[in-house]
Amino acid sequence: MRHRKNTVVIAGATAATLLLAACGGGDEGGESAGGGEGKTMRLALNQTEEHPSYIALDNLGTYLEENTGGWDIDVFPNETLGAQAEALQLVSDGSVDMAIVSGTQLENLNEDFVVFNLPRVFDDVEHQMSVIHDPEITGDLYASLEESNNITVLGGFTQGARSVYSSAPIETPADLAGQKIRVQESELHIAMAEALGGAGTPMAYGELYTGLQSGVVDAAENNEVSYFTQRHYEVAPYWSYTNHLVGLDYMIINTDLLESMSEEDRAAFDAGWTAAHEEHTQLWAEATQEAIDGATAGGATFSEVDDAAFAEPLEALAAEFITTESQQALFDAARAAAR
Repeated sequence: MRHRKNTVVIAGATAATLLLAACGGGDEGGESAGGGEGKTMRLALNQTEEHPSYIALDNLGTYLEENTGGWDIDVFPNETLGAQAEALQLVSDGSVDMAIVSGTQLENLNEDFVVFNLPRVFDDVEHQMSVIHDPEITGDLYASLEESNNITVLGGFTQGARSVYSSAPIETPADLAGQKIRVQESELHIAMAEALGGAGTPMAYGELYTGLQSGVVDAAENNEVSYFTQRHYEVAPYWSYTNHLVGLDYMIINTDLLESMSEEDRAAFDAGWTAAHEEHTQLWAEATQEAIDGATAGGATFSEVDDAAFAEPLEALAAEFITTESQQALFDAARAAAR
């Protein structure tokens, strides 16, 4: 299969190798260096072809095509293989080979994944990426779904830091008193909205623009990229940097398939995946700045907040939602990595 060529300059030797490999094609279904036969893997994604996730994953397919004996990836964007909950089950039974799924999806399989969904567990994207790709921290967690669900977690892509936006400036939690904040349907996210000072109101993402416009909700929280691409700045022009949560998507693969790779192909796969998540992080930073510039040009105002006023109620959520020793150990390890 053919992949798009991406000319983004990527930091790091491994990522540079990925782009160099993107200069040609390769045979499908060939014999691997270790004697096993590769395949074109189907990967389910809920983003568009222009999204950083699609670009990085498509380049991963190119890398595998050039550096293995027959492995490749066909990325299916726009939920064409199903929404994330469905994709998760399809990877488990082998109908789909790989998928990108949110952390809330994996919480349903192992409650320990809630730790990396907590507000303020990560200081920023750099801290997040260092933790979720550290096998000393995540090894047991990522392997925990293999026996029960036939799923291996490889690592993840950032969703960026999430902040609050509204029709009026927000500086402290008191400014959100009485305001309905659109959140995802999650007990944790509803509690997070309360910690921010408002009332959590679950709402389908596709309904949010009209919800803000009509006053069904007063505010929302997301990353800058979504804020701009969905044109929410038109109806909620005040962005306040609460930075309450650094969102996370996970890369999952069918365990049986992963274990079928030869030693040489698995090494190439791991190198390609490292390059992919490094590239994604850079692409995300670039997309974030473009979104800020675009929303500002469209009339949005980006402002800092009284971070200390938000810190205590947000950080208190850890004590409420961490209920096991294994969760506490993950949280402590993640926080230690920030120091």
